[in-house]
Amino acid sequence: MKQINRIKKTGEFQEILNKRKFRNTPAFTIYIQEKRDEKSRYGISVSKKMGNAVFRNKAKRQVRNMIEEISPYDKPFDGIIMVRKQFHINSYDTNKNELIKLLETVKI
Repeated sequence: MKQINRIKKTGEFQEILNKRKFRNTPAFTIYIQEKRDEKSRYGISVSKKMGNAVFRNKAKRQVRNMIEEISPYDKPFDGIIMVRKQFHINSYDTNKNELIKLLETVKI
């Protein structure tokens, strides 16, 4: 995922989370907000409860790779993808399919 497609600032994270518009799956939660630009941006969050830094970084790398493979940048929204407990139990392919279904259900 390219740098221009990432949300990194804490203020932007908080603004999207405060909108309270979200969708759930067992492995992911996505908070969404309308965007005025042409391309969407994503932020990834993994809680410290999920594991140590090695696991959290691995999960973020995998989610970034999934987003790059899916390439859903044409929808006009910003999203925060939160990784949930089921993520480390499922396989990569299962998680990817779940993320695809989740992103398809997002409608602004």
